[in-house]
Amino acid sequence: MQEAKKSSFNSKIGFVLAAAGSAVGLGNLWRFPYLAAQYGGGIFLLVYLLLAVTFGFALMVTEIALGRKTGKSVIGAYKQLHPKFGWLGWVSALVPLIIFPYYCVIGGWVLKYLTIFVTGQGAAAADNGGYFSNFIGNFGSPMLFLFIFMGLTAAVVMMGVEKGIEKVSKVLMPILLLISVFIAGYVLTMDGAIDGLIYYIKPDFSRFSMKTVIAAMGQLFYSMSLAMGILFTYGSYMRKEDDIESAVRHIELFDTGVAFLAGMMIIPAVFAFSGGDESALGTGPSLMFITLPNVFASMAWGNVIGIVFFVLVALAALTSSISLMETLVSVLCERTKLQRIPACLTVFAVSFALALLSVLGYSTWSDFTIFGKQILDFFDFISNNVIMPVVALCTCILVGYILGTKTVEEEVARTRRFKAKKLYCMVIRYAAPVILLLIFASPLFDI
Repeated sequence: MQEAKKSSFNSKIGFVLAAAGSAVGLGNLWRFPYLAAQYGGGIFLLVYLLLAVTFGFALMVTEIALGRKTGKSVIGAYKQLHPKFGWLGWVSALVPLIIFPYYCVIGGWVLKYLTIFVTGQGAAAADNGGYFSNFIGNFGSPMLFLFIFMGLTAAVVMMGVEKGIEKVSKVLMPILLLISVFIAGYVLTMDGAIDGLIYYIKPDFSRFSMKTVIAAMGQLFYSMSLAMGILFTYGSYMRKEDDIESAVRHIELFDTGVAFLAGMMIIPAVFAFSGGDESALGTGPSLMFITLPNVFASMAWGNVIGIVFFVLVALAALTSSISLMETLVSVLCERTKLQRIPACLTVFAVSFALALLSVLGYSTWSDFTIFGKQILDFFDFISNNVIMPVVALCTCILVGYILGTKTVEEEVARTRRFKAKKLYCMVIRYAAPVILLLIFASPLFDI
């Protein structure tokens, strides 16, 4: 039996922090704030929280329970659960294979900006986009920082589950939380920040629409590591005596808490900087790498805050990239019988080659598009908007109607009574499929 399958987390807190580290990443610190601003602030936050404790809870319980029940990677797990659904494991494994390379490209951008602020050059980045455009348009520098970021990820994964992922998560996650609280508290002392906070936390029901629900659902996939194979992998390392339901609640609390704090950091800060202009929050790279450097430049002690912020983002990106790489390594070990280190080196080589496509997409191949999208944007779209909802819908069908929810219920109840069993069954069998079908139908009806 390969090394990965003999590995396990040494404690429940180790599992929770590692899984929370997977969930807490760029989706929380970057994507969540601009989606919240774009879709009505408080009403988006309310919808997201409701979906997190229902849909997110149900899918997270499902994937962790099935991972622990089978003790296999996502490919082996689906095949063992139902031979005719073996293909779904392969489709699930495609998600980290697509996301991990471009995620490391963005992680490299974060390291570059951290370097800028550490060397006292943060003001140079506050030029309304020129610095960022020049950086990503130059192939050499982004490739170097990509290599460093992916190398750091590989170093942790090579150390294994208990000595690498668990130990690193126990150190990084508390630091990440403390930094989040510090920056959020500091931002609220700025003139005009309270107006941004009110916009962020006060629901405006007149701005509610199905677009709000769909945007929140899409964010949920990205933020909570759903339908990526990650939770199957981490679940397969979970001890049998640990309580799944309690662990999932703690993971949700940590993940949603950091997302909430990210909004408290960014939305009030940008409101204060822009005089209440919601559009200043922007989307995509513009928020983190263009708008925020300008915000920091306008602050007292802005360079210090910039350092602390990009340390926070780098830690969050690293904990998520570790889980993505571990999922790929787990699959490779299981399918080929490779040991951990050769498997890590293989995943590194393949992923680095794929990541170079995204780097080239902003430099040498900047004129090349796929369906009107640059290479990195296309990878992001196909994984988050197509493959992950398909995997989630098929998983709901498999568990809700073919295997039966008892398959999951029995694994969850191994240690204690499954308190949310009725909610779980309702979401998996009815609510989740309906919402997922709405996501698929949204482009047809412009909702």
